[in-house]
Amino acid sequence: MNTLSYKTVSANKNTVNKEWIVVDAEGEILGRLASQIAKVIRGKHKPEFTPHVDCGDNVIVINADKIKLTGNKLSDKVYVRYTGYPGGQRFISPKELLAKHPERLVEKAVRGMLPKNRLGRQLFKNLYVYAGTEHKHEAQKPKPVKF
Repeated sequence: MNTLSYKTVSANKNTVNKEWIVVDAEGEILGRLASQIAKVIRGKHKPEFTPHVDCGDNVIVINADKIKLTGNKLSDKVYVRYTGYPGGQRFISPKELLAKHPERLVEKAVRGMLPKNRLGRQLFKNLYVYAGTEHKHEAQKPKPVKF
């Protein structure tokens, strides 16, 4: 048996093959869709996955305003942020967030599933979320994917 044929492939910035995919969020459940998107952005679906390299694909999410949450999460779930000032804790429900900025609901869900370090911040830039059906990435020729 030739043991030299079994080499571990470690990807780097030059050898990574990044693709563009478009995902339709209409009627999809937020958490289930976000976990699939996070996996694709991270690159875990590829055989040449390397944990410390941005080897995932660029993901475009359309129809973010038509995403679903199960149970009473639309009204009961709370997103908390802090302004930095005393008494500056702010709360918002997904219902209010969906009305004001529907794309942020998907962004928050996916960001929470990415690593909390420099790589995670870099990976998050590979996500593009749009509330409607139109997006501005036709030049990249994205492939439609159904999760």
